[in-house]
Amino acid sequence: MDLGFSRAIAALAALTLCGAAAAQTHQGAPAAPADQATQNLAHDILEHVIAMDTSVEGHQTPQMAAYLGGLFRAAGFPEGDIHIIPVGETASFIVRYRGDGSGGRPIVLMAHMDVVTAHRADWQRDPFQLIEENGFFFGRGTSDIKDGVAILSATLLRLKAEHFTPTRDLILYFSGDEETSGQSTITVLRDHRDLLDAEFALNSDAGGGTLDEATGAPQLYSISAAEKTFASFNLTAHNPGGHSSAPRPDNAIYEVADALEHLRAYQFPVQWNATTITSFQLGAPYSPAPIGPAMAAFARHPGDAGAVRVLEASPFYVGQIRTTCVPTLIQGGHADNALPQSVVATVNCRIFPGVSIEAVQATLQRLVGSKIAVTQYAGPYYSSDASPLRDDVMRATADGVHARHPGVPIIPSMAAGASDGVFFRAAGIPTYGVSEIFIKDSDDFSHGLNERVPVQSFYDGLVHWRVMIMDLAGRR
Repeated sequence: MDLGFSRAIAALAALTLCGAAAAQTHQGAPAAPADQATQNLAHDILEHVIAMDTSVEGHQTPQMAAYLGGLFRAAGFPEGDIHIIPVGETASFIVRYRGDGSGGRPIVLMAHMDVVTAHRADWQRDPFQLIEENGFFFGRGTSDIKDGVAILSATLLRLKAEHFTPTRDLILYFSGDEETSGQSTITVLRDHRDLLDAEFALNSDAGGGTLDEATGAPQLYSISAAEKTFASFNLTAHNPGGHSSAPRPDNAIYEVADALEHLRAYQFPVQWNATTITSFQLGAPYSPAPIGPAMAAFARHPGDAGAVRVLEASPFYVGQIRTTCVPTLIQGGHADNALPQSVVATVNCRIFPGVSIEAVQATLQRLVGSKIAVTQYAGPYYSSDASPLRDDVMRATADGVHARHPGVPIIPSMAAGASDGVFFRAAGIPTYGVSEIFIKDSDDFSHGLNERVPVQSFYDGLVHWRVMIMDLAGRR
């Protein structure tokens, strides 16, 4: 048994000796922090999983799943409720925490085990060693999203040690390749649907809180009820080519350049849904002019032309009101003294919920004309509608946030990025991004160098998830 696993088992054993009461919300006052034994366990799990290189280069995701499986076995979870499902070189990890069924169908609690690639030579610190410094935990995955893995695991292990029986099954699901293909989630939902079939899912890999840049005070919390669909397309022009001393009137580079100009001039239709309207309405008072007033105007009169002009000028907010497509890669030609025989421009699209990938591809083809072939860059891609804003989830999220940060506004949002949530929504399982982390925008280095998470925010996450679980699956 390795030293890290031994420490985690010791911390797990300490839970049974800890008599701390569950964190409870109070009117106008924060809940007590998680007990020390649970904090120690969460820290030990985070330290252990950060040390594993679960990037596409490191290939250690199955090892991480095996480590987590050992913890849940040691805590008394039945072997039949622990599943490691290999998918290619990676794996998914699933644990079912059995309830009594009185509260309804199961809830999925989700994160992912894999991380994006990190090279030691590029980082100031070892990316695969958990380092606490200046109030932060540093390491690859500390905020995306091994913090969620550690906190969710520690929370369920703590509840198990208390002999807590939820009113419905809780399904812990950690995927193995969210940062790349998502094939582990696609496979489990397709081939093992019974293991994940649930009323809804709570995703630690989306949503979250914002800290004020100047004061560090909690500013607002975003719950992600929708995300845009990720899809890329190749725009390809072919040509017989020839010698550069004998230029042809048709040229593949010019044709692709013309196609991109057509794309540049085009704007997809303005759209909205219940999530974006509520987000604008609630977020407007916390956004400076001219964005805040434009958000308010759009919420009052969806599609308002003046508001659209302001919002579409913002790189962040333009994606909240329409599908966007932008060129990201270009390749072509084979010699500086030869006419190009083929040129390919790759266009990445972030598609508004409810719009099909095929409809966007058809629009691109119409824009660029018959001389350009429009094909999917990779795939298959998945699209999904927004999840309904359930009262029980919204209430539980507010209770989880306010347990540590009373009064912080809760704002529904639509994520421009992608997560495993898109596969769950496409499979008919409403999914909500309810990350436990509060962080300044300037400290968010997910996918970047020197990734970090505030130490206090990490430990506060234990309260966040416990309160949410007790709201949705505990006795009232």
